[in-house]
Amino acid sequence: MEKMYKLAVFDIDGTLIDTERTGVESLVKTIRELVGKEVPYEEAYKAYGIPSSKVGSLYGYEDGQKFLERWEENFISLSHHIKPFPGVLPALRRIKATGIATGVVTSRNRMEFDYDDYLREMVPYLDHRVCSEDTVLHKPHPEPLLHCIKMASEALGEPILPEEVIYFGDTAHDAACARDAGCDFALADWKGRGARNLQPRYVFADAAQMEAVLRDPTDA
Repeated sequence: MEKMYKLAVFDIDGTLIDTERTGVESLVKTIRELVGKEVPYEEAYKAYGIPSSKVGSLYGYEDGQKFLERWEENFISLSHHIKPFPGVLPALRRIKATGIATGVVTSRNRMEFDYDDYLREMVPYLDHRVCSEDTVLHKPHPEPLLHCIKMASEALGEPILPEEVIYFGDTAHDAACARDAGCDFALADWKGRGARNLQPRYVFADAAQMEAVLRDPTDA
C-alpha cells in the first residue's frame, strides 16, 4: 500500500453489483424494439454507465422518456440475472469498520438506487450517496465525484483533498470522472477485460483485492 485515503467512493453497477448482463441485454432488446437496429453486446456495453435518460439519443431515439421507460421494463424482465459480486458485502463492512469515510457516485437515479434489494444491504456501509438527480453534470464529468467529496468533507468537519480520495469503478466514464476530479482510480475487472488503456492506479478482480487497496500496511 503506497498511500492512505480518507474517502473511498464506489460506483455500483459493474463494481459492487453484477448488473452487466441484465443491463446490456435489456438495452439491446430496447434498441431492437424502438429503433429497429441490432446492436452487438459489446457495442451496447460501451453505453453502460451513462445516465439512462441519455442513452436513447445515442441510438437516434429522441423520446428519452419513452426509451427509458421501455428499457426499465426490459431490465425488470431480465433482473433474475442480477447478483452482488462475491464477497463485496463483507468487504464493505470491514472497510467501514476501519473508520474511513465511504460513498457512492452512480448514474442510477434515486428510484433505481432505493429499490434495489441487494444495494439496500450495502447502504449502511456507504455514508454519502450521489445519484443522477444530485448534480447538473454527470460522469464522465467530475462534478458527481466532487459533490461527494464536498458532502464527506462537511460531515467530517474538515476538507478532504481530491488526492485523499479513491474511486472504484468499471468503465471509461468512471476513470475519466476520477482523473478529472484529481482522484485515484481503482478498476473493477471482475470480467477480465483488462485495463483497456484506462490507466488505473489499481486493478482488482475480486473482493479481497478491492479491500486490499485500502488496507493499512501496518495491518498486513
